[in-house]
Amino acid sequence: MLAQARALGQRKGHASPTPAPHPSDPKGPTPARMKGAIDLSTYLITDPGLCARRGVVETAVAAVRGGATVVQLRDKHASDEALVALGQRLRRALADTPARLLINDRVDVAIAIGADGVHLGQSDADVGAARALLGPDAIIGLSVQQVATARRVDPTIVDYCGIGPVFATATKPDHAVPLGFDGLAAVCAACPVPAVAIGGLRAEHARDVIAAGARGLAIISAICAAPDPEAAAREIAHAIGLASNPGVRA
Repeated sequence: MLAQARALGQRKGHASPTPAPHPSDPKGPTPARMKGAIDLSTYLITDPGLCARRGVVETAVAAVRGGATVVQLRDKHASDEALVALGQRLRRALADTPARLLINDRVDVAIAIGADGVHLGQSDADVGAARALLGPDAIIGLSVQQVATARRVDPTIVDYCGIGPVFATATKPDHAVPLGFDGLAAVCAACPVPAVAIGGLRAEHARDVIAAGARGLAIISAICAAPDPEAAAREIAHAIGLASNPGVRA
């Protein structure tokens, strides 16, 4: 399986990872937990630049303490070996939490780490091939920007979609045209799997995002660049909770 994943990574231009087992994990990466329900409500995407001052692992752990439910490890420029090493540290740091660890793009790295799954873009690895390699218990997310693309999503393969960008964002300069909340609602309505909204979002957008049909907010700068990532994640999680349960008092 890993050889196939490495071949998939090589076709996408990444070097093949050669994971070194951690001393406390002599047989290699621990298998991911059973899939179960996926809580997309407070979804952190790491940014190595924005997390540089305190570190990716430290930022993610703080965000999870504040209520982040998913951590997507994303670094488009790191080598596979470096990302595997970072991902193994992050997996161990999150092992006793309910947060799910996903890897952006690189299926081979996700396997080497023992992550809970991957998030793929439209130009990344084929979702069917990824599912075959990762197995039925892995989480597979897919980026979607258009209604037509959302309608083509296969719910037997894809577990959730990341829909956006809702607003323009500096963390991805080559992003598609922003959807706004009306566009988000249209794509969510066409999507056959749960969705998380992404793109320039903050706690104050929670009500509009939930009203549009998404299950949560995918956040980069509002947490990674925050002076206190734990407090920032807690504010977002609280806002989503209120938006999802309008009868609950603040």
